Amino acid sequence: MTAEQIKEHIYGMGKLSKQASYALANLSSGQKNSILRAMAGELRAASAVIIEANAKDIANGETNGLSNAMLDRLRLDEARIHGIAAGVEKVASLPDPIGEELDKWTQENGMVIQQVRVPIGVIGIIFESRPNVTSDAAVLCLKSGNATILRGGSEALHSNVAIADALQKGGEKEGLPEGAIQLIPFTDRESVTVMAGMDQWMDLIIPRGGKGLIEAVVTLARMPVIKHYDGICHTYVHTEADLEMAVNIVNDAKTQKPSVCNALETLLVDATVAEKFLPLLKQRLDQKNVELRGDETTQRILGTSVVPATEEDWHTEYLDFILSIKVVSDQQEAVDHINTYGSGHSECIVTSNNEAAELFLRSCDSACVYHNVSTRFSDGEEFGFGAEIGISTDKLHARGPMALKELTSYQYRIRGEGQTKL
Repeated sequence: MTAEQIKEHIYGMGKLSKQASYALANLSSGQKNSILRAMAGELRAASAVIIEANAKDIANGETNGLSNAMLDRLRLDEARIHGIAAGVEKVASLPDPIGEELDKWTQENGMVIQQVRVPIGVIGIIFESRPNVTSDAAVLCLKSGNATILRGGSEALHSNVAIADALQKGGEKEGLPEGAIQLIPFTDRESVTVMAGMDQWMDLIIPRGGKGLIEAVVTLARMPVIKHYDGICHTYVHTEADLEMAVNIVNDAKTQKPSVCNALETLLVDATVAEKFLPLLKQRLDQKNVELRGDETTQRILGTSVVPATEEDWHTEYLDFILSIKVVSDQQEAVDHINTYGSGHSECIVTSNNEAAELFLRSCDSACVYHNVSTRFSDGEEFGFGAEIGISTDKLHARGPMALKELTSYQYRIRGEGQTKL
């Protein structure tokens, strides 16, 4: 397709989405839940069609040399589709944020002002690889009363189209408005440019993917963007830390699943405990073949097996069995390092000193700050949100794990008895 044809197609989707968003805003919680359950039923009924579509993506991925790990993330079978459907049903069981009263007061003139949670409107979501995101994003947006325009990666195009079709088809049986869930059926780069520029129909855009994609969307977008750049997460072992607890927390945060954004990347150790703590930690991490990259003090304590850390290491999200380590003189140096090199994602202090912990939590400029807890808990499911659409390292309007409430705005509703300014 030409650039002009792509623009015309996506603009048509935008107009339809905007109309759908007005209808969605008037659906009751019961109506939305019925729609979601119908979607889950259609996903199960269409599993053979979805698996057939997915087989095309797998074949293309193998031809194009996708890694085994990427192919596994892409692959769908009966069990995974049933898992996706169960996720839709779980969202149906979650409390509906729309209509929640946030505040209410009466002015001296008798005017009653109510602040109420409302949908954002139309949300564009650009994502890569995993076809389950098609369902996750669409149903979270629907539950929060928003229309959705989805643009997936080329690796999962056939799977994404089949899943989106099943969701829309199933939902329409229970009153889902036309155009409430739309998937852009091509993956040309021009589609990202068009989406980012159509602020007359799209209220928010969320890019989920590599840093290059996110930077491109931020540069082009004419509407608000909620983004997650990097997950450069830190743990600081304080001078009053329980060292056995610290070993357990660091080991979990680094090795339980190193390829995710909430995994530990840089460890900061107070100089007063470094001589005792670092050998204990190395003994544990050696069992997982973790490569250690340390400053001069870490190298002196642990020996030549430690790779010298460079300035770039403090900026790096490894997403692998690699950990950078720095010995710091005190808590302030640890906080300064985090606020200089961190990505605003998740940070932890391990200490038995509650006063020191509270100071750390107040001082670190990150979305999630922990006291004696692994950073691996930065996740909507773990926070009790039921599901998430991503983790924001922004400050406005959402920060940290994003679920239903983060996909809403608010509205002031003012009621009176004829009050005027005259």
